[in-house]
Amino acid sequence: MAPINANGEQKHRFLIWGGDGWVAGHLKTLLEVQNKEVYSTTIRMENREAVIQELERIQPTHVLNAAGCTGRPNVDWCEDNREATIRSNVVGTLNLADCCFLKGIHCTVFATGCIYQYDEKHPWDGPGFLETDPANFAGSFYSMTKAHVEEVIKHYSNCLILRLRMPVSDDLHPRNFVTKISKYEHVVNIPNSNTILTDLLPASILLAEHGDVGVYNFTNPGAISHNEVLTLFRDIVRPSFTWKNFTLEEQAKVIKAGRSNCKLDTTKLVSKLKAYNYEVPNIHEAYRGCFERMKTAGIQ
Repeated sequence: MAPINANGEQKHRFLIWGGDGWVAGHLKTLLEVQNKEVYSTTIRMENREAVIQELERIQPTHVLNAAGCTGRPNVDWCEDNREATIRSNVVGTLNLADCCFLKGIHCTVFATGCIYQYDEKHPWDGPGFLETDPANFAGSFYSMTKAHVEEVIKHYSNCLILRLRMPVSDDLHPRNFVTKISKYEHVVNIPNSNTILTDLLPASILLAEHGDVGVYNFTNPGAISHNEVLTLFRDIVRPSFTWKNFTLEEQAKVIKAGRSNCKLDTTKLVSKLKAYNYEVPNIHEAYRGCFERMKTAGIQ
């Protein structure tokens, strides 16, 4: 079992699932900087026997599930690989949560907010989607699997479900949302909620350590358009950068699966984190900070 600290309490021991992934790597580095005991694994979540063996070997107090199938180079891959997507995003995610539940382990699931689409009740300049709003976007097989599994997994009393959207890091890693759209020949110009990892990943550790459970929209407050993002990128990071826009109808002709566009309401998250004296900056402020850090690091 995990070691006991000077106060006679069990010290936190983290096990990150999806250990060779992008978000998993950021989590591991963050926990190491915080001098937390952390391990990572690449065991397939759908392999129940292997999952149980790994949990018994490491004996974590907290599992951080950053594994899952998003497709390479994008979610279009999931359209042609549906069984593999189901095994990872549905069977695997539920299996890991269930094994953690049986062993009394807190499980944080890094999920997605790409299960919504702007509608009459939620126009782009109106209120954001709440955690309690039913999913209304099934335009991609990826989003459909994520929405279905959330409906089930939210009933596990040991699970914290964090809905990321279009995650952004302080570098130009291929998985970074900014890297992706900066390489597109054309981009749509629609406001969306985004997750700046530097702001939100420390919050995920904070929530996990406090034993919080349930669903949280895990983005910076507010929404920002693709043009606003790329304008800030040009002005701060890459002055020579240019881009072109196209419409949703034009985009639909070059992609296999639809893309979610939505704003998530972050009131619940902001309120919870305020109780822990942690603030998450508005998305416009957050992007400016992100790009300023890139500039300081000499990233172009």
